[in-house]
Amino acid sequence: MPGSPSATLRQILDHKRKEVAQTQRDVPIDELKERISELGRPRNFFAAVTKHEDPNHTAIIAEIKRKSPSAGWIRPEYESDDFDPVAIARQYHDAGAAAISCLTDNRFFAGSLSYIHAIRDAIPLPVLRKDFIIDPYQVYEARAAGADAILLIAEALRESMLIDLMILARDLQLTALVEIHSMENLLRVRPHVGFPLRSYSLLGINNRDLETMTTDLAHTTRLVDLVDDPRVLVSESGIKTPEHLATLRKVGVRTALVGEALMRTDNPGAALRALLK
Repeated sequence: MPGSPSATLRQILDHKRKEVAQTQRDVPIDELKERISELGRPRNFFAAVTKHEDPNHTAIIAEIKRKSPSAGWIRPEYESDDFDPVAIARQYHDAGAAAISCLTDNRFFAGSLSYIHAIRDAIPLPVLRKDFIIDPYQVYEARAAGADAILLIAEALRESMLIDLMILARDLQLTALVEIHSMENLLRVRPHVGFPLRSYSLLGINNRDLETMTTDLAHTTRLVDLVDDPRVLVSESGIKTPEHLATLRKVGVRTALVGEALMRTDNPGAALRALLK
């Protein structure tokens, strides 16, 4: 993998490898495939976040996130067993979100795969499984859990595995959001965005420095000229105001993933509504 993953990312990936190995022993892949065979077609995540009828509109992928290694619990009440991702998803839907991003890593983000089906049963928006996907098993797992899209982090994947996971996602009718932070990884993955079919992959630029955990919106604006088609670009992290969205639109970026800025408020839906003004 070009570039050395941060210490935090290495710790997460080390744990994830053990977690996936254990889950595979507990739930064989054939069981996942059987569950998938009983499900309907996924919702079209790609279309939901790339259709822009209004030139002044930004499609927001609104994130449900309880905690993170850098921030800890986003709000004290999120530590409670009464945490309700469905209530937050409903707020996001009512406020105009184009799609939902749901953290499913439990160890570091207090997420759960069970959230996805619960959210999809409550609202009509497509849902992204946001996790550290390193193995094809997790793609089947995401589809069986009801996800419509998966996150693939370039910094966590060798190029050959990234391509294999993108192909598998397409075979399972899932959109792949391929996330990069460094210019090196952008140049590495750029030829593969739109593979194997254009309407099944998006490119995400994470504005968070994975070493310092600081965010800088200018990271997207610096890299956008290296992206062949900004219509498939998603800016992630550090987006807090309508002015930030306007800045992104000026360089052709019309889709953003926003989580912590919304989840830190006592009403994430109201915060999203204010962001979209």
